[in-house]
Amino acid sequence: MPQSLAKVYIHIVFSTKHCKPTIKKEIQKSLHGYIVGTIADLKSYTSEIYANPDHVHILCNLPRTITIANFISKIKTSSSKWMKNNGVSNFGWQDGYGVFSVSSSKIEIVTNYIQNQEEHHKKVSFKDELREFFQEYGIAYDERYVWD
Repeated sequence: MPQSLAKVYIHIVFSTKHCKPTIKKEIQKSLHGYIVGTIADLKSYTSEIYANPDHVHILCNLPRTITIANFISKIKTSSSKWMKNNGVSNFGWQDGYGVFSVSSSKIEIVTNYIQNQEEHHKKVSFKDELREFFQEYGIAYDERYVWD
């Protein structure tokens, strides 16, 4: 029987609704664990994750049997419900997201980048960070539709 094999790494970034800082330190590690579990249930492996107060970075591999849009939708839907069930009323994620391909030779660089988010955001805002990603990856975008 032939096999279909793949290992595609992606760096996912999405914000809370209207970039509100609703992810508190007290819940951060539990949220990490919940999202990692959700991703594992979707047959993916999380290499690194970090939830800032207003956005999340995830480095994982893309499951072979699901689209990017469906994969991220499942992560956002389940984690939004989890946040609400854990006392964060009116929680929501932005409608959109950013996904960036990561070469296997760059995994360590992206892992370190995600691990250093707290320090990074002392100097660079989330919006400027995402603009830099768009520029680096040559993604055309309209500011009116990025920040919801």
